[in-house]
Amino acid sequence: MSITTRRALPVRFTAPAAVVGTLAATLSVAPAEAADAGSRAASVQAPHVRALPFAGSVASAPVRAAAARPSSYTIRPGDTVSSIAAAHGIATADVLAWNGLGWRSVIYPGRTLRLSPAAPAAAPAKPAPAKPSSPKAQTHTVVRGDTVYAIAKKYRTTVSAIMSHNRLSGSAIIRPGQVLRVGAAPASAPAAQLVSAQAPAPAAKPTAKPTSHTVAAGDTLFGIARKHGITVAVLLEANDLGQGSIIYPGQKLRLSAPESSQRSATLNATQKAHAVRIIRIGRELGVPDRGIAIALATAMVESSMRNLDHGDRDSLGLFQQRPSQGWGTAEQITDADRSIRVFYGGRHDPNGGTTRGLLDIPGWQRMSFTGAAQAVQVSAFPHRYGQWERQANRWLDTLR
Repeated sequence: MSITTRRALPVRFTAPAAVVGTLAATLSVAPAEAADAGSRAASVQAPHVRALPFAGSVASAPVRAAAARPSSYTIRPGDTVSSIAAAHGIATADVLAWNGLGWRSVIYPGRTLRLSPAAPAAAPAKPAPAKPSSPKAQTHTVVRGDTVYAIAKKYRTTVSAIMSHNRLSGSAIIRPGQVLRVGAAPASAPAAQLVSAQAPAPAAKPTAKPTSHTVAAGDTLFGIARKHGITVAVLLEANDLGQGSIIYPGQKLRLSAPESSQRSATLNATQKAHAVRIIRIGRELGVPDRGIAIALATAMVESSMRNLDHGDRDSLGLFQQRPSQGWGTAEQITDADRSIRVFYGGRHDPNGGTTRGLLDIPGWQRMSFTGAAQAVQVSAFPHRYGQWERQANRWLDTLR
């Protein structure tokens, strides 16, 4: 998806070998509704970009076994990211993410691209616990009618313990489908002490995440973004930088773009009809409430909940999906029912494995609200989705 980006600082490029901008090739990703992975990098506009001829469809490329695939590839004149991905049987989106590139980034001969994700850092060894091992952690999936008090009583634990384990505030609302961590209380604890009817104690505050990064010698934008769990596009936007901008030791970079407070809106009849359809199809497909709320917020950001016949470049419809990126023909994308199903993806995606919907994103339920929406949309301004989270949940509760 594409949202108009802010004007980047002047950037000077050498002759590009290929442009990722108008990918004629479509993505081919096998649905994986419950696996684990990271999100894709967001797109950033590159100036004076010339589209190259059709590079072939990723879907038609033979899939090469991961064991036989090289870990890197040196770019040659005429290469495109999509042709490199197709030749090695992997998704273009993954190559972009592994190398900190956007959909319109420029690549150059002689540069080396990663063809596999970076190996995760080894976890530090944990000291042996001083106390005897406690019962294994348990989880509880919230069903309609559940309360934190009832869940605590069922698992012989305390309300405050559940609030602390799940970082819930005293006013937090639990929703059907939400997975909560619960723990068994000691067997010797009297029943009267297991659950308190009093107001729960406030949850322990998590360690505050850094809001800025001071550039050290050898730092790169990609390395800084990966270290702090954000995308290069967010880093660029937060610091008003352009693709290819130079950073220097001692420079202080913000790690998040300024976000306004939560947004709200009153839907007219047409917008409400689209919101109801998004909810109905989500329920039909068995999408958890959080996934439906993500779809509502995404449609509001992309089209103001309208089925548009225009948009940035060739973007169309409720979710501003693009024919040039394999989301379907213009007629298919402006079919609201089909467009919603393609956004959700999964086993019943009418687009098959050509594109990657929400249910196809590995580990999407463990991502932030913004991160899950961004993994599907690949926007230059991903923080905008989170601004509609509260309103999307209100629509989910009130619209039928």
